[in-house]
Amino acid sequence: MPRKKEIEIVLDTETTGLDYTRERIIEFAAVRLENGKIKDEFQTLINPHQHIRKSSQAVHGISQEMVEDAPTEEEALPKILEFIGDYPIVAHNVIFDYSFLNEAKLRVFGEKLENPRIDSQVMFKEIAPDLESHGLEALTNRFNVELKNHHRAMADTMGLALAYPKLKKLYLQRLDWQKKQLANVDYLFDRYLRIQQSIATMQAELQDLKSVFKLHFELGGEPLEAETGEMMVYQSKQSFGYDFADIKDVLENVGALEKAVKVNNGFIDRLCNGLSLSDEYKEIIRDARQEISETRNIQIIKPCKQS
Repeated sequence: MPRKKEIEIVLDTETTGLDYTRERIIEFAAVRLENGKIKDEFQTLINPHQHIRKSSQAVHGISQEMVEDAPTEEEALPKILEFIGDYPIVAHNVIFDYSFLNEAKLRVFGEKLENPRIDSQVMFKEIAPDLESHGLEALTNRFNVELKNHHRAMADTMGLALAYPKLKKLYLQRLDWQKKQLANVDYLFDRYLRIQQSIATMQAELQDLKSVFKLHFELGGEPLEAETGEMMVYQSKQSFGYDFADIKDVLENVGALEKAVKVNNGFIDRLCNGLSLSDEYKEIIRDARQEISETRNIQIIKPCKQS
């Protein structure tokens, strides 16, 4: 019996900026996978008829001059949609590329993009939770795929297209194992709680040991050296609290404000979704959005203790 043909579209976009509601696609690349094998590819530059932000240009290196003679969004989008068809879209942090493509289709055709989407970054986090980074470069390194000219659309697309089948195989094997555990989910929840408690106990034990080592050094003790060569030393570092209002102008004048101040995105989201702000202020905040990401987590709710 012939194997059923499974088609997926691996793609990447480069853009004028990060906010899909205001910025435009300037480069698109896609690869057609059939049962994990590359069968076709498509790429194009796109003239956005608007400014390319310097911060974005510093990443992908695409200048205004490079897109000056490129097709417009209205000219390029029909070819892009023809290549994509109605097949699943695969991308690293797919919600970014999907949002830009969806917005473009709404502008040109007044219709939403309906393709299923697959996020290779989410899959990578699932199979390699121990890694510090789950970016495209970390993914291609994991599967020994050479990533040349990173941050150009076709280069990133090709790197992902070569790594994705290997990632998908592991992910599906892991998913199959997980499904087989569903019959034991009550036991696994109990086991999860025991492991969680064990970790908390071990962390407390580590803190207790650190207190002894700290006392050793504060009483004049020498650095400690293990048989395996690790050294333990004692360091003291002072830090200060600052009145932001007093230093804001200085930070801004020396170009350090953005680096010194980190926006609390969660707080801003809650503020924007709450009732305390006027519609005008909410609109300003929404216009300032630069990127979109998605997280999914489980949460343990502890039982209420009766007094």
